[in-house]
Amino acid sequence: MDNCRYLETMMHLFKGNVGSGIFALGDAFKNAGLILAPPLTIFLGVICVHAQHILIKCNEEVTRRVGNDTNTCGFAGTVEMCFATGPLGLRKYSTFMRKMVNIFLCITQLGFCCVYFVFISKNMKQVLDAHGIEMDVHQHMVVILIPIMLSTWIRNLKYLVPVSSIANFLVISGYIATMYIMSHDVPSIYERRYVADWNNLPLFFGTVIYSFEGITLVLPLKNEMKNPNNFNKPLGVLNVGMVIVCFMFVAMGFLSYLKYGDTVAGSVTLNLTPGEVLPQCIKTAISLSILFTYALQFYVPIAIMWPSIVNRYGPFKWPVLAEIIFRSVICLITFILAEAVPQLGLFISLVGAVSSTALALIFPPIIEMIVRWHNTNLGFFTITKDITIVLIGLLGFATGTYESLTAIIKSFSK
Repeated sequence: MDNCRYLETMMHLFKGNVGSGIFALGDAFKNAGLILAPPLTIFLGVICVHAQHILIKCNEEVTRRVGNDTNTCGFAGTVEMCFATGPLGLRKYSTFMRKMVNIFLCITQLGFCCVYFVFISKNMKQVLDAHGIEMDVHQHMVVILIPIMLSTWIRNLKYLVPVSSIANFLVISGYIATMYIMSHDVPSIYERRYVADWNNLPLFFGTVIYSFEGITLVLPLKNEMKNPNNFNKPLGVLNVGMVIVCFMFVAMGFLSYLKYGDTVAGSVTLNLTPGEVLPQCIKTAISLSILFTYALQFYVPIAIMWPSIVNRYGPFKWPVLAEIIFRSVICLITFILAEAVPQLGLFISLVGAVSSTALALIFPPIIEMIVRWHNTNLGFFTITKDITIVLIGLLGFATGTYESLTAIIKSFSK
């Protein structure tokens, strides 16, 4: 029974990390180079996993301090408690920090939703073009807006769980089939750049951090396990799962860039031959999986924002109708943003640099220093390590956002 729960949690961890981002890693590797990209991906993966361990340990420490045996607070709640039980001068910022984390969570999840619109429409355009149904990518976005908006009207999470399992199966199948196609007629590594231009590295950083964005899942997944200690021990779900995910990322990025070089698209599925049956099946399957995943990603920001709306403007005469209208408006905003920036690779890099970086690399080391402030185990090594991670996060945030926005502006000017 314990092994079943271990594997079940592992599958949920895969679901949180293996999505549209994994198919963008060829574009990321193009921005770093064939030799430089793999070690940098592993390095960023190690930092992200370490930050997830930091979050878990801080959560355990602060719940022990406040005597909360249920341990149900999430990412934002943990950050708030770290500040509330930390040094006296920082306690007044606890509520503000919870709100900041929630803002970045909403930006991240809604950013994913924007990317999903672009991802699905670009892939389905190629499939339908091959069958003589030719429409502009913007028209495809309008078509998929209807099923996506209907899916956001599902207000109960339990109805989305079966759909999530189907999405997981489709994306894994799509990954395997894509790797199979790309492994044929592979060019020599001498035909590719080993190290790309340094000014492209921020775009690489943004895409990889976007792909590794699973930190919001670690606390819910740990708390769901029958024996939570099996989650973050040395051979627990987190370490084993993320090693496998990191290997999948490096394999996909390396083979995608090796196969297609500088022509690799924002999603490598767009490079697969449109007219053949297997590529069409891959694009359809992955597009369906992303379509099913939209409502799940959308659920998180709604769960954060809607209670605040009700507290401020409620109670409403027709609460269900009011919530559906609110969900529809937020869905329309993601659609409009996707219509405005149809450059998939640049959009992914921008979302990763702006919001994923803050959650994955900036907040965890900050709360570790705050939690350990009163303890004797806040040594020179811990301070140096945490400050280094924060600086890497801030550097990636600033340069990645700047380069992504610059590239998006250039693409519009063309």
